[in-house]
Amino acid sequence: MKASNFSDAQKAFILKQGESGMPVAEICRKAGISQATYFNWKKKYAGLLPDEMRRLKALEDENNRLKKIVAGLTLDREMLQDVISRKL
Repeated sequence: MKASNFSDAQKAFILKQGESGMPVAEICRKAGISQATYFNWKKKYAGLLPDEMRRLKALEDENNRLKKIVAGLTLDREMLQDVISRKL
C-alpha cells in the first residue's frame, strides 16, 4: 500500500472543511483525493488533532509490532511443546 502524501495537518484541514458543510465532492476535487479516501480518513481520524493523529499512528505501529512478536513466540512455544511430546 502506498504511503500518503498528506501530512496529518493537511488531513485534519481537509476533514475540517467537510465538518464545516462544504460538499465532499468539492473537497475531494480540490485536495486531489477520492471520496473513498476522504471517508476512510473521516472514519479513522474524525475529531482528532494532528498530534493525536500522529499518536494514533504510533500506537497502531507499536501494536502491529507487538502482535508479530507474540505470533513468533507462540510458534516457538508450540514447536518446543511438540519436540517435548515426541521425546516422551
